[in-house]
Amino acid sequence: MTENYHIPVLLNESVDGLIIRPDGVYVDVTFGGGGHSREILSRLEADGHLYAFDQDADAEKNIPQDGRFTFVRSNFRYLRNWMRYYGVEQIDGLLADLGVSSHHFDDAERGFSLRFDAPLDMRMNKRAGRTAADILATYDEAQLADVFYLYGELRQARRMAAAIVKARQSAPVTTTGELLCLLDPLFPREREKKEQAKLFQALRIEVNREMEALREMLAEATDLLRPGGRLVVITYHSLEDRMVKNIIRSGNTEGRMEQDFFGRTNAPLASVNNKVITPSAEEQERNPRSRSAKLRIAEKK
Repeated sequence: MTENYHIPVLLNESVDGLIIRPDGVYVDVTFGGGGHSREILSRLEADGHLYAFDQDADAEKNIPQDGRFTFVRSNFRYLRNWMRYYGVEQIDGLLADLGVSSHHFDDAERGFSLRFDAPLDMRMNKRAGRTAADILATYDEAQLADVFYLYGELRQARRMAAAIVKARQSAPVTTTGELLCLLDPLFPREREKKEQAKLFQALRIEVNREMEALREMLAEATDLLRPGGRLVVITYHSLEDRMVKNIIRSGNTEGRMEQDFFGRTNAPLASVNNKVITPSAEEQERNPRSRSAKLRIAEKK
């Protein structure tokens, strides 16, 4: 494994939440540095199996040589198709750590970090799709404002969009430094870094279609889990957390409460931890990236 690729967040709490059966079938849909996967494998016996998803070519350097492990080079939104491909009808548990890997923030060329002046890329899968620069160059003002407001909850979303559209008439905005310089007057000084981070979050979510992918994965995971199987998800911002909370509570990511003829809620999952689990003070000190993490665990009824 590449050293310091990624420090797994809530490692024991999340893997404990799966209640690993030694002969079970499990899925880690966010392989990354492989920390969670390795812990799951340590609790499986010879007839257990773990499937792990990642669309980032860099993650492939971390694949363990283990006959109980199958790496799937794909976006987790295709979970059901890949499980069908491997002949898996039901799984005993699924783990998702939705945060961006610390490796991505440390790789200057990827454009995820505020620390480097780099190309505005932000693609998790470098082999396909639009970059952040493409979005800034092609979205109209209303589309850009929606991205900034919905995914970054930025109060200045409209003014930011207008500034980008005006600036690109002279030259395209292609680097993180150009973008931050252009929008600098719109960041309040007292929370400048937080607002800049929200801007980058909004662009990253749009580039990678993260909300659509999460919606599809959660629905497919719910269907694939056997009765008693566990869904374990670590979220880092309110948009993700709302979707996870909704699917546990209502069976869909929109939160619609659907009832049967007798007035019973048609929710296939039951929450295991009604109070969200957060990292200890020690973990937050050791790994600052964990400070916004929330862990939710649910069981298939």
